[in-house]
Amino acid sequence: MSSGKILVAQGGGPTAVINQSLVGVVLEARRFRDVRLVYGARHGVRGIVDEDFVDLTQETSHNLELVASTPSSALGSTRDKPDLKYCQDIFKVLQAHEIEHFFYIGGNDSSDTVRIVSEEAKKAGYPLRSIHIPKTIDNDLVGSDHTPGFPSAARFVAQAFAGANLDNAALPGVYIGVVMGRHAGFLTAASALGKKFPEDGPHLIYLPERVFEIERFLADVKSTYERLGRCVVAVSEGIHDAAGTPILARLAKDLERDAHGNVQLSGSGALADLLCEEIKARLKIKRVRGDTFGYLQRSFIGCNSDVDQREAREVGEKAVQFAMWGDRDGSVAIKRTGFYSVDYELLPLDAVAGKTRTMEDEFISASGTDVTDAFRMYLRPLLGSGMPDAFRLRHSPVAKVLGR
Repeated sequence: MSSGKILVAQGGGPTAVINQSLVGVVLEARRFRDVRLVYGARHGVRGIVDEDFVDLTQETSHNLELVASTPSSALGSTRDKPDLKYCQDIFKVLQAHEIEHFFYIGGNDSSDTVRIVSEEAKKAGYPLRSIHIPKTIDNDLVGSDHTPGFPSAARFVAQAFAGANLDNAALPGVYIGVVMGRHAGFLTAASALGKKFPEDGPHLIYLPERVFEIERFLADVKSTYERLGRCVVAVSEGIHDAAGTPILARLAKDLERDAHGNVQLSGSGALADLLCEEIKARLKIKRVRGDTFGYLQRSFIGCNSDVDQREAREVGEKAVQFAMWGDRDGSVAIKRTGFYSVDYELLPLDAVAGKTRTMEDEFISASGTDVTDAFRMYLRPLLGSGMPDAFRLRHSPVAKVLGR
């Protein structure tokens, strides 16, 4: 006899629309007569092994809709990266609570967790349907046209650089904005969508898909500054040298590392500061400023893409439909059909788990410091409606009297 129990959890970095996926799961599950209880695990897989569950069946539809439009992870998240033993503990808890459908909303690591748990259930002959629901602002999941969370973060980045460009035009100098993205440069590349006029910034864009050379960087900045009298630069936190060493690791003296031994790239303004120091010291440009967008770009309230919100809800809904009507586990993927519409597929977990997508060559200019029109066409419909615009005076000159 079926238990009618479902468990959903959220993992990894929060986004502006991850709760749409959560609510999509809960509300869609309620449509199925065989579903009796919908549980949520607090703080991702850590909440599962700790049996820290909440009963989402008791939530009103109205409150769920309010939560859906609120950024960040309503259930809480975790950075735990489960190994086999950890996943075996997850499965034991799911089995003990008679969970029959497991939905995990997250990125690369989350998909791998779902894969291992799915394999453990099959080994034990336990009837568990495991579905990975995509989420990441990095847009680096293999098999999807794009990933929920990325469009809203990209909208924020584009708008932020549009504003930074206006500031830089009013008080000329060099401005550097560091954007998230360890291996994939999609989010940094989104800065290009903030340009309106040809001379607008960002004038230079540096992505982790290309080798970063400090000497060339300085030459690029110098050339742009001499040509325009100013320079706006978008830099991915994951830029690296030819050996794959993060530039931050080369320039910084003291390095912070995460739980997995990786150099901590986010949450620090070190890269922006170090690049600014190089420009000041070697190019002798006085007005040089740098910002690190950090966590602002992930869950910025009031800057969401309506396209992103809709699709984030739908991947949650489709996950439930795939689980209830299908006979296999998998990862939900967004597929673009036409301009602009999407469809959803369920990909095998091993086709997504542990893999990282990077920007395709067709999206990066030959110079390596800009994006192509193909990327602009790819991203523009994802940013949603109502993108703010910037205008400027035409500056009709008045003849000088003193001739100075």
